[in-house]
Amino acid sequence: MTQQFDIDHRDGERQTTGVLADHSEVLLDQSNGIPTNDSADEEWAERESRNELRHVVGLGEMQDVSDVEYRQVRLERVVLVGVWSNRSSTLSEAEESLRELAALAQTAGADVRDGVLQHRFKPDAATYVGSGKAREIAGIVAQQEADTIVVDDDLAPSQRRALEDMTKVKVVDRTAVILDIFAQHATSREGKAQVELAQLEYMLPRLRGWGAALSRQAGGRAAGVDAGIGSRGPGETQIELDRRVIRTRIARLRRQIAHMAPAREIKRGARRRFGLPTIAVVGYTNAGKSSLINRLTGSTELVENALFATLDTAVRSTNTADGRRYAYVDTVGFVRRLPTQLIEAFKSTLEEVGEADLLVHVVDASHADPSAQIDAVNEVLEGIDHIADIPRVLVLNKIDHCDAQQRQRLSALNPRAHLVSSLNGEGIESLRDAIETLLPEPRVRVEAVLPYDQGSLIEKIRRYGKPETIDYRNDGIRVVARVDDRLAAAVVREAID
Repeated sequence: MTQQFDIDHRDGERQTTGVLADHSEVLLDQSNGIPTNDSADEEWAERESRNELRHVVGLGEMQDVSDVEYRQVRLERVVLVGVWSNRSSTLSEAEESLRELAALAQTAGADVRDGVLQHRFKPDAATYVGSGKAREIAGIVAQQEADTIVVDDDLAPSQRRALEDMTKVKVVDRTAVILDIFAQHATSREGKAQVELAQLEYMLPRLRGWGAALSRQAGGRAAGVDAGIGSRGPGETQIELDRRVIRTRIARLRRQIAHMAPAREIKRGARRRFGLPTIAVVGYTNAGKSSLINRLTGSTELVENALFATLDTAVRSTNTADGRRYAYVDTVGFVRRLPTQLIEAFKSTLEEVGEADLLVHVVDASHADPSAQIDAVNEVLEGIDHIADIPRVLVLNKIDHCDAQQRQRLSALNPRAHLVSSLNGEGIESLRDAIETLLPEPRVRVEAVLPYDQGSLIEKIRRYGKPETIDYRNDGIRVVARVDDRLAAAVVREAID
């Protein structure tokens, strides 16, 4: 259970706690415009509410979103810290962001003990929360017996070091948590390389040397009079050596990822060669993309109630009602403020989205703020080339967790969206029909009579084209169909004159 931490304001007689402290209006005496005694107290209370730490309740009681072996060991006990201002967000949005951070921390293997928000104009340049609030947070950490602080923002290296020095515990930011989850869930060789690249790019400007680690290697006279050629000079500090090693590893990883690109291009080329329509399934993390693909294709792709359970691109094919084949591409989930390093590292994976014929945008309808998730995904999609002209289908998944009032509100806000449940199959058939209607039409219409020994070509027409007529006659098989360029050339080549 999350415990409340009472903040004793020494310069006043009032104690405040909780996340629902009221912002009262200042009442003025109507005769002279001077604040009355009551309004002065209310004005003072408002000032206090701006300065206090707001505890976000219920974080420790959140449902565990990860069910993996590492949760059997002792978990890190963490306290979450966030800063919000009226310029960037509302209090409810800040609390929702902190709850999302709690889910991320739990997925990474942490035990969330408490979470606090500070209302200020902008984060403190030195310690992110200010020296006074840093001391208060240190008290919360001591009370909760926590060993880590997780900040709901990207910290500068100097801010992290200063906050660690004041609180005497480890401090990590939002990006570090997301990178840790990616490192745990990556399985393929390419996925592991992409995650390692993102981690090293994040780590490089944050290296910190301690004590003997700052000593130089065999430099100047310290190397000894008889040290010999090559041992004199300023030398290289250990932190400089670490940076050089990391830069070398980054360059090597980039070459490895670049060398993996042809394999993906070969697979995409095979789909294009047969005119196989491709549907990219995108959405917020844990929105149910893999579950939806399983429902639509009958496959058994990994499904787990965890954030970022899918990191490696998976392709699953199925057939339309008339036998035409098409494929779904499962992609990595997005999240608000997705680290830049990850976007760059996974750019090769996101190429699948830009090459798709149709986008299916999956949203968790049961989430407290699905519109914010939609905006976060659209923000990432805008950075992908050739995506503006690709048609999209919006799918509100997990509708089985919504009551009638929620369904009505979602339908009013998104009248063209499909309300479905991957769990019980509600709305799946309607969605499948809508997707198949939007599949691109093959560009070439052919009419030909094929010999009876071209059964394999007829099968390709059924699978990758749209046959209008297949008539078995005495002189051969008369085919009228829409196909792609390559298949049309094969039909012309084998046709009976």
